[in-house]
Amino acid sequence: MKKLLVILFSILFLTGIARAEMKFGFSIMAGQLNSDGTESEKSGLVGPETNSKSFSETFMGASVFAEYILDNGITFGLDYVPLDLELGSGTRTDTTSDANESTSDSGTYKASADVTDLMTLYVNYPLGTNGYYGSLGAHQATVTTSETLPNSTYGNDDINGFLVGLGFKSGPMKLELAYSDFETIGVSSSSGSSSISADADALSLKLAYSF
Repeated sequence: MKKLLVILFSILFLTGIARAEMKFGFSIMAGQLNSDGTESEKSGLVGPETNSKSFSETFMGASVFAEYILDNGITFGLDYVPLDLELGSGTRTDTTSDANESTSDSGTYKASADVTDLMTLYVNYPLGTNGYYGSLGAHQATVTTSETLPNSTYGNDDINGFLVGLGFKSGPMKLELAYSDFETIGVSSSSGSSSISADADALSLKLAYSF
């Protein structure tokens, strides 16, 4: 998906559709990232054990972007966030209590997950001539995990998502409120003993400047 976003925007750049005006810029943003996750752990003869948790993380970040502005005001852009956004982190201590388990899962479990390399292909559509516009976008990002586990590690996952927003543009400045929703995140431990699934969404406010 990430390669597809770059290819699509490269096509726009190379063709110069409708004599569009090319702009570059940067933005600063703040918002709240919400996630609900469930860990499923195999536990021998007693059946699977599940642990669920919800996180709400406030974040601040920045991005760089390039966009084409058509004569009618419709804008196509590609936005990249070089900073990591934390999904959540947690710690728990387990003690093996089932004598039928073949391996001990006693110990302290620490894990965290971040959204990295967030790219968004978007379109801004003018709502009249007063500077307001609607925004639609497609996200691609990688969820990276960092953990301290007794017997294994978790991997990473590439995810897609979508964006809807409402903004106001005045000269080179844009202010946009947007909602983003991502597909289910799924990672498994290297030992195959457990897996994690999670859903994430975000509400963000972005101030952008183009030149």
